[in-house]
Amino acid sequence: VYSLRGNLTQAVVRSSIKNAIKLVNIESVIPYNLINKYKINSLKSAYFEVHNPNSENSLKEASDRIALEEYFSLISAFKVIKGDRKCVKMQKYTVTASQVKEFTKKFGFEFTDGQKKAVNEIFTDLKSPYIMNRLLQGDVGSGKTAVCFTAIYLAVKSGYQATLLAPTEVLALQNYNLVKKFFDDEEVVFLSSSVTKKEKAIIKEDIKNNKVKIIVGTHAVLEEDVVYNNLALCVCDEQQRFGVSQRSALLSKGKTVDMLVMSATPIPRTLSLIFYGDLDISTIAEKPLNRVKVKTSIVEYSKYDKMLKFVTEQVKNGRQAYFVCPKISQDEEGTIMSVTELYEELTQKMPNLKIALLHGKMKDKEKTAVMQAYKNKEYDILVSTTVIEVGVDVPNATVMVIYNAERFGLSQLHQLRGRVGRSNLESYCFLLNESESETAKARLEIMSNESDGFKISELDYNLRGGGDFLGERQSGKFLNDLGGLKYSSNVIFFAKTLSDEAFNYEKNIPLLQKLGREKYYALKDITLN
Repeated sequence: VYSLRGNLTQAVVRSSIKNAIKLVNIESVIPYNLINKYKINSLKSAYFEVHNPNSENSLKEASDRIALEEYFSLISAFKVIKGDRKCVKMQKYTVTASQVKEFTKKFGFEFTDGQKKAVNEIFTDLKSPYIMNRLLQGDVGSGKTAVCFTAIYLAVKSGYQATLLAPTEVLALQNYNLVKKFFDDEEVVFLSSSVTKKEKAIIKEDIKNNKVKIIVGTHAVLEEDVVYNNLALCVCDEQQRFGVSQRSALLSKGKTVDMLVMSATPIPRTLSLIFYGDLDISTIAEKPLNRVKVKTSIVEYSKYDKMLKFVTEQVKNGRQAYFVCPKISQDEEGTIMSVTELYEELTQKMPNLKIALLHGKMKDKEKTAVMQAYKNKEYDILVSTTVIEVGVDVPNATVMVIYNAERFGLSQLHQLRGRVGRSNLESYCFLLNESESETAKARLEIMSNESDGFKISELDYNLRGGGDFLGERQSGKFLNDLGGLKYSSNVIFFAKTLSDEAFNYEKNIPLLQKLGREKYYALKDITLN
């Protein structure tokens, strides 16, 4: 049944589409011998069956076949792109494994097995003759920062420059202070829009003249007039906030630059094959041993005042709390809590507590000042939008309250929850739900029962589907085309198997030419919801 307007009838559209499919030439790019080997129906038959299914089962099989074609093409395209990037680098890293081991002692804790494995993979990449393009992904609090600092150590101790890019000034400044702590014998500079013109000029001159080895900042490090002397390593923090084009801009700052991108937003393994097809992946599955599980509860508004009383008790015991809302200002209907109205409400209900307000429309200097004051315990409660979602580290904060939790995806809720429980202090997350939807309740139940970000991401993907999991900018044509299909996630793994076999079977097939390279330019600005 088609969605129609005007005088068109279902019969006319059905007949037209049947004829169109019969007339058009629909060829598969999957090598014939593989199709024959796996007894897959022809692509043309699959399109016909999707529009004229004989049964639910035949519709599913046809949908799987079309999805298989799309994902085979995409994964194969990434293989070709990745092969293009296998270039020989000019820099040579001279740091030894024993020196790296000595550096890791600075952190004061034993690295987890996942961290050790990631460090070894990065060490191998940097010592190899080829440029590194690696993703470091791990759940909140898994210790990615310690791993990336080890990579930076490898670069600067070999005599090169390294830069660390973060999506927000709050996170960039936090990284800057940490870098200064662990690299106290190196010159470290900070670049962002809040740095004065005079200061920027001095910093840029020092970078150009190789007086500075480590550069930390926001998008300001990408500006054209930031000229590096011998940049060897780029680290991109919270990579899901950046597009591939922005990573490319960083790479262009040096002759042959190694790239390490990090993400604390676990995504389903199925999607990782798509989004990170051009990258090698290191995954840290464990959390540091001293981290405690955050107690998560779904709170009905009838128990709202009781929850506020609990938060007040936590503050009296010297702790701090976050209150997060989906938006900044109140809407006409007033159904969604905003930070501005919540801030006013809490200042009235909790007059003895020091409450701060933080949101995305504030200037960078204001946001940085508020966040720093909160970290310094000058405020008891921070009322905020999701600007605190990634990277913000305040170990003393033990309570996270999320309003209209049904409005967020599970992965985003998990990220927000990750702002607490960042020490050995018992921590709590309260999810306020106004929806009567059974689906919304089921999703929030997952949050209250599950703490593993990778499992949550898989469940989120299964509940929302690929189209909702991805935002508009990053969905690209190939996923929009698949938006109406209901296909098994196993199709993606199957597509990878076929792609691997195709490249092994016939290494010189002009696959990219058959795929149509321009189709995949839509991937240049990939981010995640």
